[in-house]
Amino acid sequence: MGFDEVRERCGVVALYQPEMAGDRLDRLAYYGLLALQHRGQDSAGMVVAVDGRLFRHRGTGLVQDVFDESALNAAHATAAVGHVRYATAGGTGESNIQPLLGTTRAGHRFALAHNGNLLAVDDADDLAGRRHVDRTGEADADTPVLVQALSEQGGDTAAAMRAVLPRVSGAFSLAVATPDGLLAARDPNGFRPLCLGRLPGGGWIAASETTALDAAGAGFLREVEPGELLSIGRHGIRSHRFAPPSPSTCIFEYVYFARPDSLLNGRRVQQVRQAMGAALALDAPAAADVVVPTPDTARPAALGYAAASGIPYAEALIRNTYVGRSFIMPADGERRHAVDLKLNAIPETVEGRRVVLIDDSVVRANTARAVVTKLRRAGAAEVHLRVASSPLRWPCFFGVDISTKHDLAARTRSVPQVGELIGADSIGYLSLEAMKRAIGGSRTCDGCFTGDYPLPLPVPLTTSAASGR
Repeated sequence: MGFDEVRERCGVVALYQPEMAGDRLDRLAYYGLLALQHRGQDSAGMVVAVDGRLFRHRGTGLVQDVFDESALNAAHATAAVGHVRYATAGGTGESNIQPLLGTTRAGHRFALAHNGNLLAVDDADDLAGRRHVDRTGEADADTPVLVQALSEQGGDTAAAMRAVLPRVSGAFSLAVATPDGLLAARDPNGFRPLCLGRLPGGGWIAASETTALDAAGAGFLREVEPGELLSIGRHGIRSHRFAPPSPSTCIFEYVYFARPDSLLNGRRVQQVRQAMGAALALDAPAAADVVVPTPDTARPAALGYAAASGIPYAEALIRNTYVGRSFIMPADGERRHAVDLKLNAIPETVEGRRVVLIDDSVVRANTARAVVTKLRRAGAAEVHLRVASSPLRWPCFFGVDISTKHDLAARTRSVPQVGELIGADSIGYLSLEAMKRAIGGSRTCDGCFTGDYPLPLPVPLTTSAASGR
């Protein structure tokens, strides 16, 4: 996908260890956030529990810029929760940075980090504007509503979540820290990933991806099940089923969002992407001399395509990782210039050769068009674009930043017309059926490809998506 990309909104991590043993929890949370940096690069935040109190540090930028040595000074923390975020409609101000703080009516403090997008919370309108939400401005609209709903409950935080979660519709993977432990919950569809691990010192960790467990030195135990709430404290771990499961994991986690070294539904993401590339070679073969990936996420698919087709694989596009991401630049002209800064072609690899360019997806086609042009300028005789997913034609309402159909290249164009827009000699996509075969037995949400969503959508959402607002 390169830089013309859809954005996954967030990543979460939470840890609990009742006694000091081994590494400090704030540092382990920091390591976990670093491992989730790909899920959000605009801001980061962390809350730690020390001596029964919650302390928060947050800021805009990358994890390594937000947290310095002075911020990681909670030597006796028993719980921690962290969050990385992409700015969406809520803006980039500090008040929008999670975790958010709240207090139940019984006086129990909590810090909540959320990955996903809520469609509704029953009686949410009646809760708007009431007390107990610790914020100075408007964060992304859904997370404060959830914190407010929890804050209106009596009892402890676990009881509040048991009462509220059955009333919530949409996508959510939640990580919550309290002075006494942590809680983790996943919506009944399991749109966003959430996993559980064991720390070497006997504590627990929950995170969006298994890479965060690896970074913290934890062992993977299992995924949090769709519709499950885990409560972890001195009592150990307790599981509560707040809704029957109806698994629909976001298919884009496999295509693009998750790190290739993560485990998702028992499959290594790298292997799934390679299988997608191999299937693409059968679905959309090309007469070519070299297979070239668009860095970085298309690399596994390109390896699979090369292996299945017998066409040699080569790295012909070099990514400059020290230049800011192009979608941060608001003007289209600036984005195109950013592609030139971000990617450079190696002429000796493509000169006079027929190139199969592999990308994991095409959103607006700006980057694909720029990359095809760059390869031609480097001397490629032909450029055939092959996409290791189906055409994106519909918005997402479950935690991915595709909120309208307005800019999607394939929305009103046929596949050959998308190829003409990009300037490729030919274009081919992977069929949805082949995508699902590569993933295996896991059930997925493929609404962005089909327009068929696992949950009914509120009318205002569908209206705004259709209008492009």
